Amino acid sequence: MSVRDQASAQAALSDEETLHKLGYAQELLRRMSGFSNFAVSFTIISILSGCLTLYSYGMNTGGPAVIVWGWPVVGIMTLFVGLAMAEVCSSYPTAGGLYYWAAKLARQNGAAWSWFTGWFNFLGQVAVTAGIDFGAAFFINAFLNVQFGLGLAPWETITIFAIVLLVHGLLNQFGIRLVALLNDVSVWWHILGVLVIVGVLAFVPAHHQSAHTVFTSIVNNTGWHSTIYVVLIGLLLAQYTFTGYDASAHMTEETHSAARSGPRGIVMSIVISLFAGWVLLIGVTFAIQNYAKEVSATVAPAQIFVDAAGSVTGRLLLLVAIGAQLFCGMSSVTANSRMIYAFSRDGALPGSRIWHTVNKRTRTPTNAIWLAVVGALILGLPYLWNATAYAAVTSIAVIGLYIAYVLPTFLRLRLGAAFERGPWHLGRWSYLIGWIAVTWVAFITILFMLPTASPITVKDFNYTVVAVLVVIGFAGIYWAVSARNWFTGPKVQGTPEELAAIERELEQL
Repeated sequence: MSVRDQASAQAALSDEETLHKLGYAQELLRRMSGFSNFAVSFTIISILSGCLTLYSYGMNTGGPAVIVWGWPVVGIMTLFVGLAMAEVCSSYPTAGGLYYWAAKLARQNGAAWSWFTGWFNFLGQVAVTAGIDFGAAFFINAFLNVQFGLGLAPWETITIFAIVLLVHGLLNQFGIRLVALLNDVSVWWHILGVLVIVGVLAFVPAHHQSAHTVFTSIVNNTGWHSTIYVVLIGLLLAQYTFTGYDASAHMTEETHSAARSGPRGIVMSIVISLFAGWVLLIGVTFAIQNYAKEVSATVAPAQIFVDAAGSVTGRLLLLVAIGAQLFCGMSSVTANSRMIYAFSRDGALPGSRIWHTVNKRTRTPTNAIWLAVVGALILGLPYLWNATAYAAVTSIAVIGLYIAYVLPTFLRLRLGAAFERGPWHLGRWSYLIGWIAVTWVAFITILFMLPTASPITVKDFNYTVVAVLVVIGFAGIYWAVSARNWFTGPKVQGTPEELAAIERELEQL
């Protein structure tokens, strides 16, 4: 055995021992490298998905100045949230992620903290999957409209949305090796895609917006009269894009050197997205040719590409963005299914026995994959009658995920010196970074439940608050009448000998 193979085997042993201490057997295949772990989160953040699918929203809600300056502000605040999460991830590298952390960090009532954290994480994961694949459906529909004249009716977009979700469900059934490979490819697709799009938009158009327009112009097409309010709700474009990086935590049971690779995946996915996304947004905004025409287009970036670079080149740029969005949606289904698998493994979801079943051939949680797909489809269906449904889905993703992100950080701050740090930690900066993260999440949780358009009508209503209240109500009632009697938080699967027996049985299959 080579030195490299010995080191790999030792790392795998250490990972399994750590997982055993957390109470779980190594049921999933541990085949992902640190780079692949980072790639999952970077792919789900997907600047070519979030930045572009909500670009129309940004053009109407704040305009160029908010699009360009909102990104670094939100990105830096997100980095504080990610750093605080990464420190906890290093201590508890398990697929359960956030809800597991909450149980272990709570001084008392750990099961209740775990329960509500898990349900918010479940809501956010399903919503972010819906948002990503819904955005991809918008772009695919726009491409088919330009190329073949396909209509842009809501039912046509929903049909494409369902097909995209189906493809991503099928891809995830083939196993972690294929997903890991596609995620590795996705990183380079995103980076090269940004360079290609920005390069074309920088050199091909005969006309560019002035720097004064790009960096200072505010546009308000919301119906609200307060510029400050519009600027603040315009931050949704950036904050929605910076979601999904908890995927690195959910994939730790399939990653080598998980206690270090998981935290690094979280932090580096945010940092690289921060810089690359800013370049992309500035490049697209400078390339706007006719603001009034493009802001009213069904998919504004598609119209910007065509107007700035010509019909053929514009379509090719659109295909680059679509490819990135499809990679992103595939990874989101992966992360979502792992969270569902882990939450069900501990009995928290109705029908848990079904959802935490692992396919013995591929060693993937197949049923959880399809629950993620169907849940995302249901969340996107209101678009059939609500024009602002996509913005609402993105708000639900932000609020659901960020509440789940910050609850373990809040509990870790309350725990103080009793917190047992992992090999990756923040040292003396833990408390400052943690409290900044908590404050920021409290602010955006309120902000993104506020109405985005005036006057408020059935077609323009931001149903985010309804979705959040439904989850709180369902989880709260379920807890009060039933779950508090049997849900004790993360379960221990057995003694070390029993965990080893589970693993031996899986290896023999």
